[in-house]
Amino acid sequence: MLDDIDTRLLASLQQNAHLTAQELGEVLNLSASQAGRRRQRLEAEGYIQGYAARLDPGRIGLTVQAFIQVQLSSHGPDQSTGFARLIRTRAEIVSAWTMTGDADYLLRVYCADLPALNRLIHEVLLPHPTVARVQSQIVMDQLKRDAPLPT
Repeated sequence: MLDDIDTRLLASLQQNAHLTAQELGEVLNLSASQAGRRRQRLEAEGYIQGYAARLDPGRIGLTVQAFIQVQLSSHGPDQSTGFARLIRTRAEIVSAWTMTGDADYLLRVYCADLPALNRLIHEVLLPHPTVARVQSQIVMDQLKRDAPLPT
């Protein structure tokens, strides 16, 4: 179970993962060693899964963000496993979800340009033997960046 201090620690790290134990201790009103031990425990228990830098897609040449809905023609375990394997091999696909409703999968992708998105759809996704239908939506503007999880 998380107590109030754990919750505040997680919220603080979501805002700035570079906080030192000393800085965390100041925020949480704990000693640096207590704050450090709490962080280590939350890491060991899997509450904190890792630390990563958040990059600006445009600055690194990824100018097109899109969401792609994929509908499979059949839904057996072999088909799902094969499609999931394909998703894991493509760097452009940064996240994927299984869905209820018309689409079986929702993919979030970043591509260098529209031709790259077109190649992903027409040369990778549509030729997959279990894919029946693909529908894409190109992001015009992102109004809110991926936010920290509510704690």
